[in-house]
Amino acid sequence: MSNVPIKPDDTTQSGGNSNSLYSQNTKQPMTYKRILLKLSGEALLGDKEFGIDSSILAMYAREIKSVQETGVEVAIVIGGGNIFRGVSGVEGGMKDRANADYMGMLATVINAMALQGALENEGVYTRLTSAIKMEQIAEPFIRRKAIRHLEKGRVVIFGAGTGNPYFTTDTAASLRAVEMEADVILKGTRVDGIYTSDPEKDSTATKYDQISFTEAIQRNLKVMDMTAFTLCQENKLPIIVFNMNKPGNLLSVVEGNQVGTLVS
Repeated sequence: MSNVPIKPDDTTQSGGNSNSLYSQNTKQPMTYKRILLKLSGEALLGDKEFGIDSSILAMYAREIKSVQETGVEVAIVIGGGNIFRGVSGVEGGMKDRANADYMGMLATVINAMALQGALENEGVYTRLTSAIKMEQIAEPFIRRKAIRHLEKGRVVIFGAGTGNPYFTTDTAASLRAVEMEADVILKGTRVDGIYTSDPEKDSTATKYDQISFTEAIQRNLKVMDMTAFTLCQENKLPIIVFNMNKPGNLLSVVEGNQVGTLVS
C-alpha cells in the first residue's frame, strides 16, 4: 500500500481565510484565493553543478506548505534548467530545436516529480499533471479537473511546460495561471525583485518595488520572456518577483507584505 497522501474526493477546502496582494495604485490589501508559483529549475541546483539539491527541495516544500495551510490554493510550474534546457541544447550543437525542447519538457517532469515527493513528505496533498501524456506518473492536463483539485485544497504541479516546443516554462506559467483563473503569478528567483540591471553584475543596480507592464517593456526589463509577459499584460494578471531562497518570503508575499517587485 502506498504512503502517498490522497485526499478523499468528498473533502472540500474550508473557507474563511483571507489573503491579500497590495494594489499598485492604492497599496490597500486586495483579497485573492489562488496563486501560481513559478520556480526555476536552476534554483534546485543549490551548490551542485547538476541535478537537485535535496536541502533546497525540502525548503521549498516547507515554504509551499506554509502557504497552503493558510487556505490559499496553490498551483506550481517548475522549469528544468538544472537538468536540461532546450535552448542550451541548440547552442551546444543540437540541430533540432523541437527535439531539444521536448527533452527540456521531460526535465521539468523530473523536477515536478521530485517536488511532489518533497511536498508529500510534508503531508501536503498534491496532484501532478503533465502536458505530455505519461499516465503512469502524472495525470494528463485537463483544465476543469485541475481547477477542481485546487478547490479541494490540493497543490497542483504542472509538468512538461505547454506540451509544445518553442515555448518556455515562463509561458507555461502564464498560460496555466490564466487557465486556472489565478489571482497572481509569484515568480520565485534567487534575487529579491526586479532591478534596473543585473544586481549580480552591477553594484549600482536599484530595485523596483512596483512597476507597470508598460514601463517594464519600455525599460527592457527581463521579467519573463515576451510571450509570457504579454499574456499576463493582456489578461491583467499581476506578477510578483521575489527571492524564493529566503525562508518566510513566500508566506510574506501571500500575506500582502511588500516583498520583491510587483508588476501590474
